[in-house]
Amino acid sequence: MPHPRNRPPDSEVDATQTYARASSREGPVMKIGIIGAGNIGGNLTRRLTALGHDVSVANSRGPHTLTELAEETGATPVPVQEAARGAEVVVITIPVKAIPDLPAGLLDGAAENVAVIDTGNYYPQQRDGRIAAIEDEGLTESAWTAQQIGHTVIKAFNGTFAQDILERPRPAGDPERQAVPVAGDDEAAKRVVRNLIDELGFDTVDTGTLADSWRQQPGTPVYGLRAGVDGVTKALAEAPRERPADFRA
Repeated sequence: MPHPRNRPPDSEVDATQTYARASSREGPVMKIGIIGAGNIGGNLTRRLTALGHDVSVANSRGPHTLTELAEETGATPVPVQEAARGAEVVVITIPVKAIPDLPAGLLDGAAENVAVIDTGNYYPQQRDGRIAAIEDEGLTESAWTAQQIGHTVIKAFNGTFAQDILERPRPAGDPERQAVPVAGDDEAAKRVVRNLIDELGFDTVDTGTLADSWRQQPGTPVYGLRAGVDGVTKALAEAPRERPADFRA
């Protein structure tokens, strides 16, 4: 089965307590498009709207299926092809096998220098089937995603439990604050994403480039790890280069 980060929560969450915890925004309101409204996409929608950002959300089934989430959060439900329109940040949080089905020119209407976050994981046995470029050519999952959409991405949240996005934010300096590994080739976009994650109540650790992002793929020590900066840094350094058998086709 896919990582438990994708499982529904076991209990209802008190939004009043969790969304506000450690949430702070001193910068301007950002226009953010989220493609995918599963557990990760839905909870990022909840947190980012609670922080006051202008969020549009889309899924493969159409805006009419997002009415409940929109009413809960104030996000704007849109078709996938409109999710990036004017967006300064776009979050792609859909199954890897669905990446090639995204509309051509998806990012054409996005803001200049848009930062694209990829939360995806390649599960060949459990969901995605075999992708030759990953299996045979050694591309990291996010480098493959970047090729498919024609735009570089920042890999983040791929090993984060969805419910932690709601329940585990902490203020800067809190000894229990978790850290999120972040990889990417575009340093400016990476700064935008790391600042946004800080707003959400989490520290970050720079994994390196997309070529280095194998260190945070499924089966590595950092994947699903609930730890601070030191623990995440140590786990990244201990990652084996070879993809584990459970995550190969």
